Amino acid sequence: MELDLGATLLGPLWMLLAFVGLGWLCARHLSLDPRPIATLLIYIIAPLTFFRGLTLGGPTPGYLLLTLGLFLVASLIAIAVRQLVRPLVPAQEAAVLAFSAGTGNTGYFGLPIAMVLLPPEGVTLYLFCLLGITLYEFTVGYYLSARGQFSVRQSLTRILRLPLIYAFLAALLVSALGLPIPAAVMAGLEVFPPTYTLLGMMIIGMTLGGVTIRELDGRFIGACVAIRYGLWPLLAGIAVLGLRAGLGISTELALALLLVGVVPVAANVVVVAMELSIRPEKGAIAVLLTTLAAPLLIPLYLAGLVRLTGLQ
Repeated sequence: MELDLGATLLGPLWMLLAFVGLGWLCARHLSLDPRPIATLLIYIIAPLTFFRGLTLGGPTPGYLLLTLGLFLVASLIAIAVRQLVRPLVPAQEAAVLAFSAGTGNTGYFGLPIAMVLLPPEGVTLYLFCLLGITLYEFTVGYYLSARGQFSVRQSLTRILRLPLIYAFLAALLVSALGLPIPAAVMAGLEVFPPTYTLLGMMIIGMTLGGVTIRELDGRFIGACVAIRYGLWPLLAGIAVLGLRAGLGISTELALALLLVGVVPVAANVVVVAMELSIRPEKGAIAVLLTTLAAPLLIPLYLAGLVRLTGLQ
Protein backbone atom coordinates (compact mmCIF):
# COMPACT_ATOMS: atom_id res chain seq x y z
CA MET A 1 0.00 0.00 0.00
CA GLU A 2 2.82 2.42 0.83
CA LEU A 3 4.45 2.01 -2.57
CA ASP A 4 1.10 2.39 -4.35
CA LEU A 5 0.34 5.57 -2.44
CA GLY A 6 3.75 7.02 -3.16
CA ALA A 7 3.51 6.32 -6.87
CA THR A 8 -0.07 7.58 -7.09
CA LEU A 9 0.40 10.80 -5.13
CA LEU A 10 3.90 11.90 -6.07
CA GLY A 11 2.97 13.69 -9.30
CA PRO A 12 -0.02 15.66 -7.93
CA LEU A 13 1.89 16.62 -4.77
CA TRP A 14 4.83 18.07 -6.68
CA MET A 15 2.49 19.87 -9.08
CA LEU A 16 0.84 21.62 -6.12
CA LEU A 17 4.28 22.66 -4.86
CA ALA A 18 5.04 23.99 -8.35
CA PHE A 19 2.01 26.27 -8.01
CA VAL A 20 3.53 27.66 -4.80
CA GLY A 21 6.79 28.31 -6.64
CA LEU A 22 4.91 30.03 -9.45
CA GLY A 23 3.28 32.35 -6.92
CA TRP A 24 6.67 33.18 -5.43
CA LEU A 25 8.06 34.05 -8.87
CA CYS A 26 5.06 36.29 -9.57
CA ALA A 27 5.55 38.17 -6.31
CA ARG A 28 9.32 38.55 -6.69
CA HIS A 29 9.54 39.42 -10.37
CA LEU A 30 6.12 40.82 -11.29
CA SER A 31 5.44 42.60 -7.97
CA LEU A 32 1.92 41.14 -7.78
CA ASP A 33 -0.07 41.96 -4.65
CA PRO A 34 -1.73 38.81 -3.24
CA ARG A 35 -4.39 40.70 -1.26
CA PRO A 36 -6.86 41.19 -4.14
CA ILE A 37 -6.47 37.49 -4.97
CA ALA A 38 -7.29 36.58 -1.35
CA THR A 39 -10.43 38.69 -1.59
CA LEU A 40 -11.34 37.06 -4.92
CA LEU A 41 -10.95 33.59 -3.40
CA ILE A 42 -13.10 34.38 -0.37
CA TYR A 43 -15.90 36.28 -2.08
CA ILE A 44 -16.17 34.70 -5.55
CA ILE A 45 -14.19 31.55 -6.31
CA ALA A 46 -14.70 29.52 -3.10
CA PRO A 47 -18.49 30.10 -2.91
CA LEU A 48 -19.04 29.12 -6.56
CA THR A 49 -16.73 26.10 -6.22
CA PHE A 50 -18.69 24.76 -3.28
CA PHE A 51 -22.08 25.61 -4.74
CA ARG A 52 -21.20 23.53 -7.80
CA GLY A 53 -19.83 20.64 -5.75
CA LEU A 54 -22.83 20.53 -3.44
CA THR A 55 -25.41 20.58 -6.21
CA LEU A 56 -23.56 17.81 -8.06
CA GLY A 57 -23.09 15.74 -4.91
CA GLY A 58 -26.76 15.86 -3.95
CA PRO A 59 -26.82 16.57 -0.17
CA THR A 60 -28.41 13.79 1.88
CA PRO A 61 -28.96 13.65 5.67
CA GLY A 62 -25.98 11.29 5.94
CA TYR A 63 -23.69 13.59 3.97
CA LEU A 64 -24.81 16.62 5.97
CA LEU A 65 -24.23 14.76 9.24
CA LEU A 66 -20.67 14.18 8.05
CA THR A 67 -20.32 17.91 7.36
CA LEU A 68 -21.71 18.75 10.81
CA GLY A 69 -19.32 16.33 12.51
CA LEU A 70 -16.22 17.80 10.86
CA PHE A 71 -17.47 21.33 11.57
CA LEU A 72 -17.88 20.57 15.28
CA VAL A 73 -14.51 18.82 15.60
CA ALA A 74 -12.68 21.69 13.87
CA SER A 75 -14.48 24.31 15.98
CA LEU A 76 -13.79 22.54 19.27
CA ILE A 77 -10.08 22.14 18.47
CA ALA A 78 -9.75 25.82 17.52
CA ILE A 79 -11.59 27.06 20.62
CA ALA A 80 -9.50 24.81 22.88
CA VAL A 81 -6.22 26.00 21.32
CA ARG A 82 -7.28 29.64 21.60
CA GLN A 83 -8.03 29.23 25.30
CA LEU A 84 -4.67 27.53 25.86
CA VAL A 85 -2.46 30.02 24.00
CA ARG A 86 -4.25 33.31 24.66
CA PRO A 87 -2.41 33.98 27.95
CA LEU A 88 0.95 33.08 26.37
CA VAL A 89 1.16 34.97 23.08
CA PRO A 90 -0.05 38.30 21.59
CA ALA A 91 -3.72 38.45 20.57
CA GLN A 92 -3.09 38.44 16.81
CA GLU A 93 -0.71 35.49 16.99
CA ALA A 94 -3.19 33.58 19.17
CA ALA A 95 -5.92 34.30 16.61
CA VAL A 96 -3.88 32.94 13.69
CA LEU A 97 -2.78 29.88 15.65
CA ALA A 98 -6.34 29.09 16.77
CA PHE A 99 -7.62 29.41 13.20
CA SER A 100 -4.82 27.16 11.94
CA ALA A 101 -5.48 24.52 14.60
CA GLY A 102 -9.01 23.86 13.42
CA THR A 103 -8.27 23.39 9.76
CA GLY A 104 -5.93 21.98 7.13
CA ASN A 105 -5.35 22.42 3.44
CA THR A 106 -8.29 20.15 2.66
CA GLY A 107 -9.42 22.24 -0.30
CA TYR A 108 -6.62 23.68 -2.46
CA PHE A 109 -4.34 20.74 -1.63
CA GLY A 110 -6.50 17.87 -0.41
CA LEU A 111 -9.25 17.95 -3.04
CA PRO A 112 -6.94 17.25 -6.01
CA ILE A 113 -5.35 14.43 -4.00
CA ALA A 114 -8.78 12.98 -3.18
CA MET A 115 -9.69 13.01 -6.86
CA VAL A 116 -6.58 10.93 -7.62
CA LEU A 117 -6.80 8.60 -4.62
CA LEU A 118 -10.55 7.95 -4.24
CA PRO A 119 -13.34 6.63 -6.48
CA PRO A 120 -16.24 9.02 -7.34
CA GLU A 121 -18.24 8.02 -4.24
CA GLY A 122 -15.18 8.63 -2.07
CA VAL A 123 -14.62 12.06 -3.65
CA THR A 124 -18.22 13.00 -2.83
CA LEU A 125 -17.74 11.89 0.78
CA TYR A 126 -14.48 13.84 0.96
CA LEU A 127 -16.23 16.91 -0.43
CA PHE A 128 -18.76 16.88 2.41
CA CYS A 129 -15.92 16.43 4.93
CA LEU A 130 -14.17 19.36 3.27
CA LEU A 131 -17.36 21.40 3.47
CA GLY A 132 -17.47 20.97 7.25
CA ILE A 133 -13.88 22.23 7.56
CA THR A 134 -14.57 25.12 5.17
CA LEU A 135 -17.71 26.17 7.03
CA TYR A 136 -15.63 26.21 10.20
CA GLU A 137 -13.04 28.43 8.47
CA PHE A 138 -15.57 31.02 7.39
CA THR A 139 -17.71 31.03 10.54
CA VAL A 140 -16.10 30.01 13.84
CA GLY A 141 -12.54 30.21 12.52
CA TYR A 142 -13.09 33.59 10.88
CA TYR A 143 -14.72 34.86 14.08
CA LEU A 144 -11.81 33.71 16.25
CA SER A 145 -9.35 35.34 13.83
CA ALA A 146 -11.31 38.59 13.71
CA ARG A 147 -11.53 38.70 17.50
CA GLY A 148 -7.76 39.12 17.48
CA GLN A 149 -8.36 42.78 16.65
CA PHE A 150 -12.12 43.43 16.28
CA SER A 151 -15.04 43.59 18.72
CA VAL A 152 -17.68 40.85 18.90
CA ARG A 153 -20.12 42.97 16.87
CA GLN A 154 -17.54 43.79 14.19
CA SER A 155 -16.46 40.13 13.96
CA LEU A 156 -20.03 38.88 13.52
CA THR A 157 -20.72 41.57 10.93
CA ARG A 158 -17.72 40.39 8.90
CA ILE A 159 -18.96 36.79 9.02
CA LEU A 160 -22.40 37.81 7.73
CA ARG A 161 -20.71 39.41 4.72
CA LEU A 162 -19.08 36.13 3.67
CA PRO A 163 -20.88 34.63 0.65
CA LEU A 164 -19.79 31.03 1.29
CA ILE A 165 -22.51 30.69 3.92
CA TYR A 166 -25.16 31.84 1.46
CA ALA A 167 -23.77 29.59 -1.29
CA PHE A 168 -24.13 26.63 1.08
CA LEU A 169 -27.73 27.56 1.93
CA ALA A 170 -28.55 28.17 -1.75
CA ALA A 171 -27.19 24.73 -2.71
CA LEU A 172 -29.28 23.08 0.01
CA LEU A 173 -32.39 24.93 -1.19
CA VAL A 174 -31.79 23.99 -4.83
CA SER A 175 -31.29 20.33 -3.91
CA ALA A 176 -34.27 20.22 -1.51
CA LEU A 177 -36.64 21.73 -4.09
CA GLY A 178 -35.20 19.74 -6.98
CA LEU A 179 -34.64 22.89 -9.00
CA PRO A 180 -32.84 22.19 -12.28
CA ILE A 181 -29.69 24.16 -13.02
CA PRO A 182 -29.17 24.86 -16.75
CA ALA A 183 -26.43 22.77 -18.33
CA ALA A 184 -24.74 25.93 -19.63
CA VAL A 185 -24.48 27.27 -16.07
CA MET A 186 -22.96 24.04 -14.73
CA ALA A 187 -20.54 23.97 -17.66
CA GLY A 188 -19.48 27.52 -16.85
CA LEU A 189 -18.91 26.62 -13.20
CA GLU A 190 -16.46 23.85 -14.17
CA VAL A 191 -13.62 26.39 -14.35
CA PHE A 192 -13.87 27.29 -10.66
CA PRO A 193 -12.52 24.13 -8.89
CA PRO A 194 -9.15 24.15 -10.75
CA THR A 195 -8.95 27.94 -10.36
CA TYR A 196 -9.63 27.50 -6.63
CA THR A 197 -6.68 25.11 -6.30
CA LEU A 198 -4.29 27.11 -8.52
CA LEU A 199 -4.82 30.51 -6.87
CA GLY A 200 -5.02 29.02 -3.38
CA MET A 201 -1.56 27.48 -3.72
CA MET A 202 -0.08 30.44 -5.60
CA ILE A 203 -1.10 32.84 -2.86
CA ILE A 204 1.20 30.99 -0.44
CA GLY A 205 4.15 31.65 -2.75
CA MET A 206 3.11 35.27 -3.30
CA THR A 207 3.02 35.89 0.45
CA LEU A 208 6.39 34.19 0.90
CA GLY A 209 7.84 36.45 -1.79
CA GLY A 210 7.75 39.30 0.73
CA VAL A 211 8.90 37.34 3.81
CA THR A 212 12.37 37.83 5.28
CA ILE A 213 14.40 35.51 7.51
CA ARG A 214 13.71 37.81 10.47
CA GLU A 215 10.04 36.81 10.37
CA LEU A 216 10.77 33.16 11.14
CA ASP A 217 9.06 32.23 14.41
CA GLY A 218 10.10 28.78 15.58
CA ARG A 219 7.56 28.67 18.41
CA PHE A 220 4.62 29.49 16.14
CA ILE A 221 5.75 27.13 13.38
CA GLY A 222 6.38 24.33 15.88
CA ALA A 223 2.89 24.71 17.34
CA CYS A 224 1.29 24.63 13.87
CA VAL A 225 3.26 21.52 12.86
CA ALA A 226 2.54 19.72 16.14
CA ILE A 227 -1.21 20.26 15.79
CA ARG A 228 -1.42 19.52 12.08
CA TYR A 229 0.91 16.49 11.88
CA GLY A 230 0.49 15.28 15.45
CA LEU A 231 -3.01 15.91 16.77
CA TRP A 232 -5.01 15.68 13.54
CA PRO A 233 -3.63 12.32 12.29
CA LEU A 234 -4.18 10.89 15.78
CA LEU A 235 -7.80 12.09 15.86
CA ALA A 236 -8.43 10.85 12.30
CA GLY A 237 -7.09 7.39 13.15
CA ILE A 238 -9.14 7.17 16.35
CA ALA A 239 -12.28 8.37 14.53
CA VAL A 240 -11.90 5.75 11.79
CA LEU A 241 -11.29 2.95 14.31
CA GLY A 242 -14.33 4.00 16.33
CA LEU A 243 -16.63 4.45 13.35
CA ARG A 244 -15.59 1.16 11.75
CA ALA A 245 -16.19 -0.69 15.01
CA GLY A 246 -19.46 1.06 15.82
CA LEU A 247 -21.07 1.82 12.45
CA GLY A 248 -19.10 -0.23 9.95
CA ILE A 249 -18.33 2.74 7.70
CA SER A 250 -17.15 2.16 4.14
CA THR A 251 -13.51 2.07 3.10
CA GLU A 252 -14.11 5.17 0.94
CA LEU A 253 -15.35 7.20 3.91
CA ALA A 254 -12.51 5.92 6.10
CA LEU A 255 -9.92 7.02 3.51
CA ALA A 256 -11.63 10.40 3.13
CA LEU A 257 -11.42 10.98 6.89
CA LEU A 258 -7.77 9.89 7.02
CA LEU A 259 -6.91 12.26 4.18
CA VAL A 260 -8.52 15.15 6.08
CA GLY A 261 -6.18 14.29 8.95
CA VAL A 262 -2.89 14.32 7.02
CA VAL A 263 -3.03 17.36 4.71
CA PRO A 264 -0.64 20.29 5.40
CA VAL A 265 -1.42 23.51 7.27
CA ALA A 266 -4.27 25.31 5.52
CA ALA A 267 -3.51 27.87 2.83
CA ASN A 268 -6.60 29.70 4.06
CA VAL A 269 -4.57 30.62 7.14
CA VAL A 270 -2.76 32.98 4.79
CA VAL A 271 -5.92 34.02 2.91
CA VAL A 272 -7.91 34.90 6.03
CA ALA A 273 -4.95 36.51 7.82
CA MET A 274 -4.39 38.64 4.72
CA GLU A 275 -8.05 39.63 4.52
CA LEU A 276 -7.99 40.64 8.21
CA SER A 277 -4.42 42.05 8.13
CA ILE A 278 -3.19 39.82 10.96
CA ARG A 279 0.39 38.74 10.21
CA PRO A 280 -0.09 36.56 7.10
CA GLU A 281 3.67 35.96 6.85
CA LYS A 282 3.61 33.83 10.02
CA GLY A 283 1.01 31.52 8.54
CA ALA A 284 2.72 31.46 5.14
CA ILE A 285 5.96 30.04 6.52
CA ALA A 286 4.13 27.29 8.44
CA VAL A 287 2.06 26.48 5.34
CA LEU A 288 5.18 26.30 3.16
CA LEU A 289 7.15 24.02 5.48
CA THR A 290 4.31 21.54 5.95
CA THR A 291 3.51 21.65 2.23
CA LEU A 292 7.15 20.97 1.31
CA ALA A 293 7.07 17.96 3.65
CA ALA A 294 3.81 16.66 2.17
CA PRO A 295 5.27 14.53 -0.68
CA LEU A 296 7.14 12.51 1.94
CA LEU A 297 4.73 12.63 4.87
CA ILE A 298 1.33 12.10 3.25
CA PRO A 299 2.14 8.70 1.68
CA LEU A 300 3.86 7.58 4.90
CA TYR A 301 1.05 8.79 7.16
CA LEU A 302 -1.69 7.32 4.98
CA ALA A 303 0.08 3.96 4.62
CA GLY A 304 0.63 3.78 8.38
CA LEU A 305 -2.92 4.80 9.24
CA VAL A 306 -4.36 2.37 6.68
CA ARG A 307 -2.49 -0.48 8.38
CA LEU A 308 -3.36 0.66 11.91
CA THR A 309 -7.08 1.00 11.12
CA GLY A 310 -7.26 -2.33 9.32
CA LEU A 311 -8.17 -0.92 5.91
CA GLN A 312 -5.39 -2.76 4.11
